[in-house]
Amino acid sequence: MSFQSIEAQSKFESFLTPSDTLNKKRQNTVIITEAVLASATLIGLNQVWYADYPQSDFHFINDNNEWLQMDKIGHFYSAYHLGRFGAEALKWGRTSRKKQLIYGAGLGFVFLTAVEALDGYSAEWGASAGDIIANATGTALYVSQELIWEEQRITPKFSFHTTYYANRSPEKLGSSLSEQILKDYNGQTYWLSVNLHSFAKDSKIPKWLNLAFGYGADGMLTGNIENEIPFSSQNPEIFRQFYLSFDIDLTKISTKSHFFKTIFSVFNSIKIPAPTFEYSTNKGIKGYVIYF
Repeated sequence: MSFQSIEAQSKFESFLTPSDTLNKKRQNTVIITEAVLASATLIGLNQVWYADYPQSDFHFINDNNEWLQMDKIGHFYSAYHLGRFGAEALKWGRTSRKKQLIYGAGLGFVFLTAVEALDGYSAEWGASAGDIIANATGTALYVSQELIWEEQRITPKFSFHTTYYANRSPEKLGSSLSEQILKDYNGQTYWLSVNLHSFAKDSKIPKWLNLAFGYGADGMLTGNIENEIPFSSQNPEIFRQFYLSFDIDLTKISTKSHFFKTIFSVFNSIKIPAPTFEYSTNKGIKGYVIYF
């Protein structure tokens, strides 16, 4: 390895290292970057997506019964992690904890609620009070843990596996893998991953070991569950799924490298494949050696 390469890695590591005291340049850079990215994304969504559909007066819809609430949990998950990333970015500049929670953790709620406003002016959709409540709940989970414990002991996580339902309804569930990850709720599982050591700090439980509680749903071809035909050769039976599994809190893995700390923080939003028990409302208990 050349001297220049070592020097470059050292500078990059120094760049990722949080400041010891308030660094206003870093703080302002984070705030401006977050504001620009959020605004650009909203403008892009409005031009690329909503502009193709007729507009209307602002209105609300009640979609709380759709997708067996999987979409609401998705809002909860997204608001939590957008807020977490926003707060951690401000922590990089040693911004005060109060501002981290207000301007950083609030990022997810503000951004996703702005998307709801775009929905509200679209004749095709409408703003959802259920989505807004889910956004607020995800933000509240992050903020409340910081205020109570000054650490994140319970982390929402996500996992995905492909299903054959997408081939039946690609316009609703996605025609490509990237679309299916976002749209095929049958293959999504959302988790609350609980760090065991944080609740028993005097124990010998490994600091990185988590117990994860998951929720999923299966058999959905559209969001309008009540209008779908019961189990037949065309439509599968629709049911809820509950999971119990082990997980790893990547942020609790000991390392002095701020590069790896950053990588671990980003990927700590994803549940690792692990042995899992499933309880479904129509098939009872089932075990998996590895569940994705």
